[in-house]
Amino acid sequence: MPQLEAFADFARSLADAARAETLPRWRDAGEARNKALDGSFNPVTEADVASEHAMRALIEANFPEHGIAAEELEDRAGDGPWCWSLDPIDGTRSFVCGMPSWVTLIALLRDGVPVLGLIDAPRLGERYIGFGTTAMLEDRDGQHVLRVSDCRRLADARLSATDPYMFIGADAEAFARARLASKATRWGHDGYGYARLAAGSVDLVVEAGLQPYDYNAVVPVIHAAAGVVGNWQGGEELSGGNIVAAATRELFEEVVSLLRPGG
Repeated sequence: MPQLEAFADFARSLADAARAETLPRWRDAGEARNKALDGSFNPVTEADVASEHAMRALIEANFPEHGIAAEELEDRAGDGPWCWSLDPIDGTRSFVCGMPSWVTLIALLRDGVPVLGLIDAPRLGERYIGFGTTAMLEDRDGQHVLRVSDCRRLADARLSATDPYMFIGADAEAFARARLASKATRWGHDGYGYARLAAGSVDLVVEAGLQPYDYNAVVPVIHAAAGVVGNWQGGEELSGGNIVAAATRELFEEVVSLLRPGG
């Protein structure tokens, strides 16, 4: 744990370096290149690339043996068990629209397993950190312990998902069953929705089609805040990209029962 505490301090320095590149560019995001090849809009901006460069430079200078897996630039293999997962701007569409809820996602993986996560919301002045059983929100008022809510029933749950169009075909039908059974649904928060789940103001996040850099950072934060993260079948393997994050095991299992085929 002392080693993870030291790595958490380093992750804070990575988030600071990313903020130095993203915040000055936020109000005038400039041109966004569309990197999607299927006709959708998946933007990347100068701020995405500059902030990733800044974080990678710090990792390479301080931990040259660590691997790096990130959204915008090529992965770098490491020499040992440690690898950093970086998403410089999760919510680039919010960023280019001048919305404040975009986040930077930073995770440290040991032998492929996320053991430390940081969700940084620069424009909101909030930073969520989780490792082991330590989950903290750091903001202008100091540090606050993170703890998920006690919501155990979908009928009482506040549900978050980034975009209704991330659900296609059978996934859309399955998500609709969960959405209609929940108390309230909020859209458009990207990684910030998971941060608020760890803080107890959201009870459930259900999403589809995520990449590892989208979820690696949120897993340790939610686990440290006593929440549950798994896939739509109820297992722990997340590589399929269909993710359920819930405040309690009871809520998780109820949602999974609706997401499964025939649910």
